[in-house]
Amino acid sequence: MVAVALALALIIGLTLGLFGGGGSILTVPVFVYVLGFDPKLAIVMSYPVVGATSLVGAIGHWRAGNVRLSSAVIFGLVAMAGSFAGARASGLLDGRAQLLILGVVMAAAAVMMLRSAARDTAAVVEPRAPSSALYVVALSVGALTGVIGIGGGFLIVPALVWFGQVPIREAVGTSLLVIAMNCVSGYLGHRDATGIPWYYVVTFSAFAIVGILVGTGFARFVPQRTLKKGFAMLLLVIAALVLWQNHAKL
Repeated sequence: MVAVALALALIIGLTLGLFGGGGSILTVPVFVYVLGFDPKLAIVMSYPVVGATSLVGAIGHWRAGNVRLSSAVIFGLVAMAGSFAGARASGLLDGRAQLLILGVVMAAAAVMMLRSAARDTAAVVEPRAPSSALYVVALSVGALTGVIGIGGGFLIVPALVWFGQVPIREAVGTSLLVIAMNCVSGYLGHRDATGIPWYYVVTFSAFAIVGILVGTGFARFVPQRTLKKGFAMLLLVIAALVLWQNHAKL
């Protein structure tokens, strides 16, 4: 099962590099259902994995000129506040309830990716004037990160494009920096967590980083429509599994 988990770590990294998000949402299910960790511990473990992987990807995009630092700081600081608050509030939920929320978010992410893949890229990236909606999304993404351990890139990228006037290629790189910031805040919000198996965290992170380096390098060459459809279907399958396994606590 460890080999399966490491293969999935590569996929998580690849999707983060290609799309600026999406892959991190798989990290917690892999830790829970493939490696057998407790849900609450898996959420805490996801922060250093997703944070380190996203930071490496952000550095690659930065070198390519695809990170808008001003947008990352504005969006990221608001998201960090939400992430810290969400992490502290998550103590009121049991692990199964958190997995149920994760399953719903995964299904929503899959639907968003399918809708995005069905549209022409130009139609998706047409910018609108900046609005307060950008901060609402930032706070919401942060809160979700704190509660269920996701990066939230599937929401960050369209928010930066539509409400922050950030071109799509820059939005992908900027999203990775925001995700890294979010993960730091979420981890600090779970500061009482103990017994983290760092061997698994470091090994999983290493494979995910290899994936994101490959994904970042190929982001401009790979047809994303087909990849989005395939990844969205994978998300739907895993979301169904997570919801089925935890439906008794609804």
